[in-house]
Amino acid sequence: MQPQINPALLAKAKLALDTRPVRNRDMMGVVDFSKASRDPRFYIVDILSGAATEYHVSHGRGSDPAHSGWLEYFSNTPSSEASSSGAYLTDNIYYGKYGRSLRLKGLDTTNSNAEYRNIVVHSAWYAEPEVAEKAGKLGRSEGCFVLSLTNLQYVLLRLGPGRLIYADKVA
Repeated sequence: MQPQINPALLAKAKLALDTRPVRNRDMMGVVDFSKASRDPRFYIVDILSGAATEYHVSHGRGSDPAHSGWLEYFSNTPSSEASSSGAYLTDNIYYGKYGRSLRLKGLDTTNSNAEYRNIVVHSAWYAEPEVAEKAGKLGRSEGCFVLSLTNLQYVLLRLGPGRLIYADKVA
């Protein structure tokens, strides 16, 4: 069954793809932070076919201080440990503290500190679907997009460097 992406969010993501300096325009990531972390909310969208796949993804602890599983607000402030909204450009894949990871560059004023804050895509135990099933929510990151280890491999394969990830919370 095809995942249903909020049409308003998808329209904002496509507009960002059309207006940002993105080299590879065949695939993009879309993150719907209006959904709870217990639900899949990171989508990879094939631009030509419209086909999408969905994955669980964490949000920053600064965006959810009570750890309710819902993102309450965004921040671009260093040390906020919050998620940031807007368009990101995927950069290089590297090996870091959490293994294979994908660097990001913030393309908007709402996420312009992404590189300085070391906001990346990586995996961690607290983003495994079993955590959401057991606890009713995922664990929280320090603002990074954190996926399960298995799902991260697929996302890295499909997105890779030079593509767009768009994250927001749209009613």
